[in-house]
Amino acid sequence: MSLPEWAVGIRSALDNKMGLELIEVGPRRTRGRVPIEGNTQPFGLWHGGASCVVAETLASLSAYAEVGPQGRAFGVDINATHHRPGTSGWVHGEATALHIGGRLGSWEVVLTDDTGERICTARVTCALVRPRS
Repeated sequence: MSLPEWAVGIRSALDNKMGLELIEVGPRRTRGRVPIEGNTQPFGLWHGGASCVVAETLASLSAYAEVGPQGRAFGVDINATHHRPGTSGWVHGEATALHIGGRLGSWEVVLTDDTGERICTARVTCALVRPRS
């Protein structure tokens, strides 16, 4: 596990509801996983909205890792393509930086099932509010 000190135990009410587990947090890459059970649509399949929540959470944590504890970061755009349904087990997410600039950063987030099959690909753009010197 590779979590910076500030990320150890960081939780939101939505993270708790979804059962998000962080594995690694950094500006260039952030990884986590979420159980499919409890995060499905009425027909028992992984919910596409859950994919968007996980994608934005992982990208936003990467953005926060970039600006540091005195900065702020938040999502301003998300695009998600749902490739296949998830039915059981876990959804694994990895946010990888595509570009980190002065005020904006973009991350590709790939969500896979336990077998490594891609469930969703998302692109998330975050505002980067760096601390004043």
